[in-house]
Amino acid sequence: MKRFALLAALLMIGTLSMAVAAYQQQPATGEKPRIVEVEKLKDNLFVLKGGGGNSAVFVTAKGVVVVDTKNPGWGAPLVAKIRELTDKPITTIINTHTHGDHVSGNVEFEPSVEVVVHANAAESMKRMVGPFTAADAPKTATIFEQNGGKGLPKRTFTDSLTLGNGADRIDLRYFGRGHTNGDTWVIFPALRVMHAGDIFSGKNIPILDPNNGGSGVAMPETLSKAANATAKQVDTIITGHSTQMTIADLREYSEYNRDFLNAVREGKKAGKSVDEIAAAWTNPSKYSGYAAPAADRVKNNVALTLGEVK
Repeated sequence: MKRFALLAALLMIGTLSMAVAAYQQQPATGEKPRIVEVEKLKDNLFVLKGGGGNSAVFVTAKGVVVVDTKNPGWGAPLVAKIRELTDKPITTIINTHTHGDHVSGNVEFEPSVEVVVHANAAESMKRMVGPFTAADAPKTATIFEQNGGKGLPKRTFTDSLTLGNGADRIDLRYFGRGHTNGDTWVIFPALRVMHAGDIFSGKNIPILDPNNGGSGVAMPETLSKAANATAKQVDTIITGHSTQMTIADLREYSEYNRDFLNAVREGKKAGKSVDEIAAAWTNPSKYSGYAAPAADRVKNNVALTLGEVK
């Protein structure tokens, strides 16, 4: 009964979709095994899929850097799969943002592993209010509290941070609000690859998380800044939940979000309600390969953006 009560509460939250998408991936005892699939991008860079957001594994001279660690219970399978790829020690975790399907596996890594995130994401991880729990809902222990603070970040940055050097260099960049207010772009310069996390989860209507600083107004410009700043460095983008993309795809995604923002602005100018603006939104025909927009996500994004538009 408690489980059904929790689900009923979640259904009342406007930003339901991410919670369901993330937590439905957690198999209960006796269900299918947690299988992590490996896609090799470079000799020392892999994308590990399954159980949450796409994880990147970067094998350096001194050890392994992991970007994002998936849902609760998926940290151990992730570590086991990494052990199949290399016997080097795991030294660093970079979390692209605060959400449970990208950070929960942190607690299943060794305590000595350094966790690096944007400063805003660090604050959000302490709360883990997430888009799927109302801020005034009864407080339950977060996965980090349940593990005595294990897995929380030990190092943060605000605008940029460089880890390593030469072929092992990693550049962490922050270009502004979007999916949350702490979205980190992880660049591997020697490989010309970047991990975008869920600020570019794929060709779809984004999830905007107001509880953690997400912004429909800032989103297009943040994406544009990222594309302009990294265009000469990056050929391949690891997305949060989809296949690899390109800088051209990122630029297009910026324009897609700008078109959405403009539709909300026009709707507000015409005196339309959230429901009316959301009902009128469909993917413009010029955007090929975009997922059909989920009605609840469109409505959530319209409501958030409408509140931001001046």
